Amino acid sequence: MTLNHLVEGPASAAPLLLGPSLGTSYALWDKVAPELSVSHRVVRWDLPGHGGSPAGLIGPGATVGDLADLVLALADYLGIERFAYAGVSLGGAVGLHLAVHHPERVDSLAVICSSAHFNGAKPWRERAEQVRRDGLDRLAENANARWFAGDFTVPELVRDHREADPEAYAACCDALAAFDLTDRLPEIGARTLLIAGREDPATPPAHLRQIADAVPGSALVEIPGASHLAPAQCPQAVLAALRTHFDGAPRRGMEVRREVLGDAHVDRAQARQTPFTARFQDFISRYAWGEIWTDPTLTRRERSMVTLTALIAHGHYDELAMHVRAARRNGLTPEEIGAVLLQSAVYCGVPAANSAFAVAQRVLAEESGES
Repeated sequence: MTLNHLVEGPASAAPLLLGPSLGTSYALWDKVAPELSVSHRVVRWDLPGHGGSPAGLIGPGATVGDLADLVLALADYLGIERFAYAGVSLGGAVGLHLAVHHPERVDSLAVICSSAHFNGAKPWRERAEQVRRDGLDRLAENANARWFAGDFTVPELVRDHREADPEAYAACCDALAAFDLTDRLPEIGARTLLIAGREDPATPPAHLRQIADAVPGSALVEIPGASHLAPAQCPQAVLAALRTHFDGAPRRGMEVRREVLGDAHVDRAQARQTPFTARFQDFISRYAWGEIWTDPTLTRRERSMVTLTALIAHGHYDELAMHVRAARRNGLTPEEIGAVLLQSAVYCGVPAANSAFAVAQRVLAEESGES
């Protein structure tokens, strides 16, 4: 038996495993995982007895190490050797355990609304006893207060809490009772991000700060308005933090964008950015410049030729002027640019090429005058 899971994204992309919080299912990631799957092979999993995972995968006296072993078994089943990992609360504890005990498997780590310890064993043993005796209805009734700030709720997650298997839930409580990696945190070598919800009563920011202070080179992000299930309540903020941490495309994309288009152009574009256009600017840096322009299959010279032709074909002459300048930075001579424009006359039409020659001549004359 393996953990119930959902795989999203390209099979060839870098794998990213997402772990849930106690009482939830992989639906916790519904507003984040689809976006992450654009650039990663995302694997969401359910705790034993939660969502679709069999309850019998763990029993009384379970440990976080037992849960981590189930995650490794799932990764092996999917043919995943090394992976990035993000987890919430108990899912975050699993990530910390993996980073300490199986560093060869964890490429990078994000720990969300979690802790290196969960306030001692007593409250978790008491909760386990209560759930084994009375079931989960009473706990599910106050799930909103434990999980979310204000009047926010996600009915599907509250339903998952109520429908979890009591014995498996209690075993997860046993795991939290026994968990304490405080003294092992300095051993973590994976690139680590901590995300705290400022309104989180269960694992307040101080718990994440403790981990950040102990793990070498780690970073801490606090999300205003977020309580314990930050990916559900504040998905855009969590997504932005995870993209920056896991996906090198935005950083590399901005570097390539500046190299090709020049600092002056990019600075002007950034200065004009507003909250309305911010996601579009991120899309350009992440996808166009961070993924397409960095693909080594074509050289930058070749990409400039393709781009010039496409802009001529669609009549984007303002963009054409910018990419004539970019073509020069990418090593094309004026003669080669002219040859591309002449080729476009055959396949895109003489009127389009005529306008393109006028734009290119103006840009090249300006460059000549500057030099």
